[in-house]
Amino acid sequence: MTDPMLETRDPAAREVSLFECLRTQIAEAQARAPGMSAHLAGVDASVVTDRAGLAALPVLRKSALMERQAADPPLGGLTTRPAGAFTWLFQSPGPIYEPGMDTPDWWRFSRALRAAGIGAEDVVHNAFAYHLTPAGHMLESGARALGCAVIPGGVGNTEAQVTAASDLGATAYIGTPDFLNVMLEKATELGKSLGIKTALVSGGPLFPSLRQSYTDRGIACLQCYGTADLGLIAYETLGADGVNPGMVVDEGVIVEIVRPGTGDPVPDGEVGEVVVTVLNEDYPLIRFATGDMSAVLAGRSPCGRTNMRIKGWMGRADQTTKVKGMFVRPEQIAEITRRLGLSKARLTVDREGEADVMHLAYEGGAEAVDVEAAMRDVLKLRGMAERSTEPLPNDGKVIDDIRKFD
Repeated sequence: MTDPMLETRDPAAREVSLFECLRTQIAEAQARAPGMSAHLAGVDASVVTDRAGLAALPVLRKSALMERQAADPPLGGLTTRPAGAFTWLFQSPGPIYEPGMDTPDWWRFSRALRAAGIGAEDVVHNAFAYHLTPAGHMLESGARALGCAVIPGGVGNTEAQVTAASDLGATAYIGTPDFLNVMLEKATELGKSLGIKTALVSGGPLFPSLRQSYTDRGIACLQCYGTADLGLIAYETLGADGVNPGMVVDEGVIVEIVRPGTGDPVPDGEVGEVVVTVLNEDYPLIRFATGDMSAVLAGRSPCGRTNMRIKGWMGRADQTTKVKGMFVRPEQIAEITRRLGLSKARLTVDREGEADVMHLAYEGGAEAVDVEAAMRDVLKLRGMAERSTEPLPNDGKVIDDIRKFD
């Protein structure tokens, strides 16, 4: 389990410790992970003593990760052990393959769960996916490290999940922000009582109106930020007056905010792309560009934790977005366009009530019902499609996320 004492240490001492660990990790990666060694060709680990030294290293982008995995399957030579030496091997959209270990709290999520008020006395309903994608295992690993009992709900089959959560006495929820609302509404419909008092959500934005609706039901709902590749990156904390501003960066990563498309750090407070170095000896990703946007939030958290804070998720550096916990990428819209012979398509993502909705406007002769079927097949999500009566804007945008995050 992650050490809570690390969260309140002197910031200068933290920096020294982080970069001591990083220098060791770079040397180990260069010796044992050929893909990472190639990425860090010419780098002298001994000179990476601070953030300026880190900023001189190349950025590893998700597209390059996919290319390396294709060239050196299955994990691109970016791990320090072979694929068969891991406990799990996951697949995320792309496809991108990620490893996982059953080492206690390997992804470090216990820190976020503890900060949300979840502990050994809780029965946790885990509504993240367990199959192919790693989210279910990632959060369960953190909950088990805290001594929680876990209901592995997974996704879908809402009625069965509500029945299990009610009958087994779930007191905490982990999953996407929207699905908790779905469960609560289904419980009302079924006449079931849910005893959930605490929630830790991720995989999509937690809109203020939705958080307030949970508060009104007596549920303290906090969010954390992580990825399948990196594990936990940052998390919200509780204070005397509710949720504290911003997200505290996890102790097992080094976070930089850089100008999108570059590796150049921006001044504190300026919005840029989140780049993360994870201190994981098995999967030592160094300067991994998440594609997410955020900014450093000045000052320390009122909760007493002393690490850097970020403002949370502030959109994407590219047009890729997240809908109901799933990434939707421009390449997928291109596949729908190609498959149906459309001349142009533009996906708009919005909110209706407390749910994400998608609308695909397109130019071409296909019927809307066929386009919607292709959306379900390619995006693995449902959405509406409509042939546009006017030419679509000539601005190069194929995904337009118009949801409001503040």
